[in-house]
Amino acid sequence: MQTKQHQLIAAVPGTARQIHSFHYGPAHADGKIYIQSSLHADELPGMLVLWHLKRRLEELEAANLLRKPIVLVPVANPAGLEQVLMDVPQGRFDNDSRENFNRFFLDVSQQVGDAVMTGLTDSLDDNLGLIRSTLLQVLASQIPTTQLQSLRLVLQTLACDADIVLDLHCDFEAVQHLYLSPDFWTQVEPLARYLGAKACFMAKDAGGRSFDESFTLFWSQMQARFPGRFARPGFAVTVELRGVADVSHELAGQDCQGLINYLTHVGAIDADAPPLPKLLNRPTPLAGVEPLISPVGGLIVFCVQVGDYLAAGQVVAEIIDPVSDRVTTVACVREGLLYVRSLRRMATAGMTIAHVAGVEAYRQGDLLSP
Repeated sequence: MQTKQHQLIAAVPGTARQIHSFHYGPAHADGKIYIQSSLHADELPGMLVLWHLKRRLEELEAANLLRKPIVLVPVANPAGLEQVLMDVPQGRFDNDSRENFNRFFLDVSQQVGDAVMTGLTDSLDDNLGLIRSTLLQVLASQIPTTQLQSLRLVLQTLACDADIVLDLHCDFEAVQHLYLSPDFWTQVEPLARYLGAKACFMAKDAGGRSFDESFTLFWSQMQARFPGRFARPGFAVTVELRGVADVSHELAGQDCQGLINYLTHVGAIDADAPPLPKLLNRPTPLAGVEPLISPVGGLIVFCVQVGDYLAAGQVVAEIIDPVSDRVTTVACVREGLLYVRSLRRMATAGMTIAHVAGVEAYRQGDLLSP
């Protein structure tokens, strides 16, 4: 195992932050796998999962059982991790720019495409290698001017030449779920099975240039510009490890084993992969997710649990005004799986309090939460 430190721009003199990456397996073999956690720094289940995974990979490497390079970044956002206001973590948005840490990753597809256009040959593998090496060069030429920009650039550079990219997150109170491009469901389905995901959301472009889509959309743009000219590239998945309070050795060990099983399945570990478990639910379009919005402020009393399958029109919560005694019900319009609900129990008017995964796409535009 090799540990590397990647310096971030210091916001003010006398301060310094680094991102630490941990590298396992043969450095120059094909099939690199990149896994990071806690890009939203208040989302900690993945950090504990990677702590467990580090130890498992150390044992496997010592036994000479790793066949592909594996890179782990357990603390993807040291800047956000330090943002705590009055004992409340503020790790989703950067305090200075007010930007979501998981948005606005670089799109350098035009630069890379222009640079490789005349160098492509008849070899699909050579062309893939050329695009990847050029992508690394273009990213290395970028000059970030803020700590946030340097953080995004480090993460994008670490992941850009991987075959498999997993970005570990969590939600408020939630079931295990995944976000991915429909083009890669065949490759991602075993991951969903091994992790026991209860929902998988598919979208080609959810909007916002999130970390996973900066990877997936780059290759989509390369394929559109150079169809059939290079070998099939990698894919990226956002893995939502339940809710923010689901930080325990039991759950982390379970998720770590799911990742080990998947790494074995894709040939990164020299062993027999366990049989694939049952797929708990078929994937659904991200555009089919229904946000449930409270029209008034008041106490939130949920009537259903995460993981419940709801009928159309079913009441999800009561919003109680303790001054006027008014009780306002919030119901879903469409049937589907209640996969996430708010941690807060006091609603403000217009607040999203839960999300229901429906099977029919009906939304357009940016599909991700702010």
